Amino acid sequence: MSALDTLPSVAEAPAEAIADLIAQGRPAVLRGLANAWPALAAGRAGPAALNAYFRGMGEGVQAPVMEAPASAGGRFAYGPDLREFSFTKRQRPLGETLDRIAALAEQPAGPVVAIQMMPLAQLPAFAAQNPMPLVPADTVPRLWLGGAVRTQIHNDTDHNLAVVLAGRRRFVLFPPDQVGNLYIGPPQNLPPLSLVDAEAPDLARFPRFADALATAQVAHLEPGDALLMPRYWWHHVTSRDPYNAMINYWWGAHRAGLGNPYDAFLTALLALRDLPEAERHYWRAMFAAYVFETEGVRTDHLPASLRGPFGRMGPRERETLRQQLRESAQRRDT
Repeated sequence: MSALDTLPSVAEAPAEAIADLIAQGRPAVLRGLANAWPALAAGRAGPAALNAYFRGMGEGVQAPVMEAPASAGGRFAYGPDLREFSFTKRQRPLGETLDRIAALAEQPAGPVVAIQMMPLAQLPAFAAQNPMPLVPADTVPRLWLGGAVRTQIHNDTDHNLAVVLAGRRRFVLFPPDQVGNLYIGPPQNLPPLSLVDAEAPDLARFPRFADALATAQVAHLEPGDALLMPRYWWHHVTSRDPYNAMINYWWGAHRAGLGNPYDAFLTALLALRDLPEAERHYWRAMFAAYVFETEGVRTDHLPASLRGPFGRMGPRERETLRQQLRESAQRRDT
């Protein structure tokens, strides 16, 4: 048993609580969520049955395949120079890949091969046979199927509902605000991963990771169970058996009319980070007062009609602000 197995458990919740959980930004385990799925029945019947189930839906379709050498111990991470990864990525036929994964499950010393993030829009029968009413109707299920993979700590910019079909999975979760303690890799090398091996952390090299561990929670999932992770929660995932399969759903793109927070973050890096400290102090106060409202609303002394972008914006006010930003960008470019 790893020390990660003894962390505080992610709370369990009923399926009908999902909207409240997302609004509160709280992860939860939904036990037995997929118990009625035909895909789960195939998964419980064994690797051959589940492989046949997927092969019957689309033998010739292409699947995104990742492979790590045996020396990596199933760890999908960065290579030594942080510019490359310890695994390869390619497209291969689904049927061929399923056969290879089944064969490697009998070879503990072999490489680890996995289908990762395969959009099942290519296999439309899956969604018809295995409905998921908890997510928006246009959400595409994705398949993750393979060997004993260990995925480095990372996060998602959308909400994530992960449903286990075969094998056991362990998710170790860290709150979004732990980003500074996780030693995240180069942002331009997507997806950004933590440099820390969560199962054997080098605390001499990564001392702040101890603070992250103090906030961590663990979810142990069996086939049929699901885990809800609201966007931005960091997670380390371990597939604990020689053959594992999972379906996940990503959804929750930013609401229509809102800007992209990551664009604002990149702009802040460009415009604010290198300012003199006195000016940084001013902008820190501006963000606290008018963006995050950390001490409450600071415009209630003004009539609502005069609060401008500091007030609650509707579509017209948002478009006015966008136009101001466009004009500002044009002036900088001339």
